[in-house]
Amino acid sequence: MHPYAPILVLILAVCGLVTVILILAHALGPSRHGRVKDDTYESGMTPIGDARRRFKVQFYIVAMLFLLFDVEVVFMWPWAPLFHEAAVGGQVLPGGYDRTFLLVEMAVFLAILLVGYVYAWKKGGFEWT
Repeated sequence: MHPYAPILVLILAVCGLVTVILILAHALGPSRHGRVKDDTYESGMTPIGDARRRFKVQFYIVAMLFLLFDVEVVFMWPWAPLFHEAAVGGQVLPGGYDRTFLLVEMAVFLAILLVGYVYAWKKGGFEWT
């Protein structure tokens, strides 16, 4: 058996399940139409006005801060197994990295993020008025 066979079976099962659910929803679901039902609906608000209106800069700052502090978790994913291997196994990883180096590396990374967090806090980046 090919090593990727279970993944292929899972993908086929998911595609089949999605197809069945969509067909059942279309066949059994209500099919009422009208002016109100077919009107555009956007995030709980009726879209009235120009679609090209300007947003406050604060909106973009909050979005960038979210990305900045959310992406830090992505950088922790490859670090965590390496640190676990070095800490539990007690071995030196290729390149001469031991658990102390990896721990200091993550501490420096978090310190840099903390400086960015404090800077954004002092500049009022988290205030939504």
